[in-house]
Amino acid sequence: MDYQVILDRCNHPWRKLTETWRRARLLDNAVRDSEARHGKFDLILSHLHKTDRTVRQTPALDGDRTWFCLHGVFSASYLARKTGFSLWLKRLKIRHVYQDRQIVGVSQYVIDDMVQNIGVQPRQAKVIANPFDFESLARLAAEPCPLAGTDFLVYVGRFHETKRHDRLLEAYALSGITAPLVLLGQGSEKITQKLREQAQNSGIAERVRFEGFQRNPYPWKRHARLLVVSSDSEGFGNVLVEALSCGTAVVSTRCPGGPTSILTGELSRGLAEMNATSLAEKMREIYTTPPRLQHLDLSIYSLSVVCQQYLQLIQVAETSFSTTQHVSG
Repeated sequence: MDYQVILDRCNHPWRKLTETWRRARLLDNAVRDSEARHGKFDLILSHLHKTDRTVRQTPALDGDRTWFCLHGVFSASYLARKTGFSLWLKRLKIRHVYQDRQIVGVSQYVIDDMVQNIGVQPRQAKVIANPFDFESLARLAAEPCPLAGTDFLVYVGRFHETKRHDRLLEAYALSGITAPLVLLGQGSEKITQKLREQAQNSGIAERVRFEGFQRNPYPWKRHARLLVVSSDSEGFGNVLVEALSCGTAVVSTRCPGGPTSILTGELSRGLAEMNATSLAEKMREIYTTPPRLQHLDLSIYSLSVVCQQYLQLIQVAETSFSTTQHVSG
């Protein structure tokens, strides 16, 4: 893989105010220089909102070759805490970035949220799931786990309000499951302390293990009896696919985003409504009678399949360009 690092050397006190415009200019110069020497890029993919803002203002990247890849539910990530003028302004800024542009969503809901809640009308929209290197994942999962050989439940992810650890702890207490609940991840000291207090007040503190951030969480996913997702929204839900690939049963809230597209067929038994009572019932059900995972086919999420879907965007761009030329003529 070849790559080029574009340095932004600005250190002025007002650098934040001009950051997007300044970096767009640097990127534009770099793209034009590279294309002059090596030819036009066939496909341009932009990931993460801050990068998208820069790409939007880069003239050399304005065309059918450029796709903005959306990985999260924007209304939950960027609008949830805003009201009034602040809400209106933030929605306007997001809309400006993606309006009449080509977008890829990791789930259909990510696209629907952008259209319905942000008001974006994309030029084109495609759903392409996140890719997984299952061979590499299996190697990582084969490493030792401190709780191997014991029953435990696991949650993997950052401590953030949208992840609803409060719902998870309440559901765990209601479920009556005595196996430990292991929390892998970290967050602010305030949120962590609040969760510890909730566990203490619920009488489950001795069974809830705060293991912090783990460089390699896959052995925990492999050896767990059950992985649980309790979120209010999930752009895709990587941990669900990762746990299933390790042969571990999963339970998730039926939240906006990817879980409902991942947990289909018999796996849909693991979908809970977005409340602690329903989540507790599903945790207990799947813990005692897990679905059969021996012949589960996850190949639609493999690197080769997903990469091919991205490469097909080149044909979409060429078709769009050809149609535009025909209409113009």
